[in-house]
Amino acid sequence: MKAWAESLGGIDFPLLSDFWPHGKIAEQYGVLRPDGITERAIFILDPDGILRYIDIHDIDDQPSNAVLLDELAKIVPDGQARATLLRKEEEEEELPHGGVIIYCTQWCPDCKKTRAWLKSNHIPYREVDIEHNARAARQVREWTGGNQTTPTIDIDGTIVFDFDEDRLTELLLKNR
Repeated sequence: MKAWAESLGGIDFPLLSDFWPHGKIAEQYGVLRPDGITERAIFILDPDGILRYIDIHDIDDQPSNAVLLDELAKIVPDGQARATLLRKEEEEEELPHGGVIIYCTQWCPDCKKTRAWLKSNHIPYREVDIEHNARAARQVREWTGGNQTTPTIDIDGTIVFDFDEDRLTELLLKNR
């Protein structure tokens, strides 16, 4: 939870993480699975306790920090979320071009598989963490039609979504 708050620019909003063996709130919001694991769910309540935003993803999918900060900016009168978002945008780096570039997160299981596959096949690559680069996150959403799919792999302009070993083999190993 602390790492996620830091990825949002160190926001100072109350955050709740609720899962088994407790899970009472997650169950009330309908996101607690029978096995005790929750979906990756974000519920934003305004200062009056009114539910203003819901975003539910599979546990392995990372929601967009930029979208979340935009939603917070709509309900926080002092503009703290907007200021955080603008600071992140000011810090954006240019995106790399050419070769193999994986747009990913540190925690994503398919990103880990992709890294391992590339390393085992001695394929050099560059990595861009979309949790820490708003421009990269926007680029991924543009390529995917709005989704924050990781990994998204750019192979000299050909885009591959998720860990697709057959497609990676076709593009990177067949003509070696």
